[in-house]
Amino acid sequence: MITLKLNGQDHQLDVTEDMPLLWAIRDVAGYSGTKFGCGMGLCGACTIHIDGAPARSCITPIGSVIGQGVSTIDNLHSDPVGQVVQQAWLDTAVAQCGFCQGGQIMSATALLKTNPNPSDEQIEQAVVGNICRCGTYNRIKTAIRQASTHLQESTA
Repeated sequence: MITLKLNGQDHQLDVTEDMPLLWAIRDVAGYSGTKFGCGMGLCGACTIHIDGAPARSCITPIGSVIGQGVSTIDNLHSDPVGQVVQQAWLDTAVAQCGFCQGGQIMSATALLKTNPNPSDEQIEQAVVGNICRCGTYNRIKTAIRQASTHLQESTA
């Protein structure tokens, strides 16, 4: 048994330490928001947070995160920055097919938690590994800028 601190709760999972975190989250713990994309850590659809930092869950073995906090898109509604990012996504109608959006939102939230006023270059760097097959990159950047503006206004 491995204890995984997932979305603020301890989960006892009967898995091996080399199981990819993605499958432990989806198939064993039952959180379906994190998506499988490429299985090689290249597309970003499976992005989660490990102690607040974005990571690709498809290539991260569960054994490597023991004792760390793992957060998924399924619980982002309880994070104040995550709420702002999700609202900006809705306000700017970012999603088309929506498949990549969980990973995009997780990357954007991680950025804005560490840098609430990122430059355009910093935004691009934060989401460069997240592929959107629909090509909504301009709307993604717009949503991140909108969320950044909202966060700055709420702390002023």
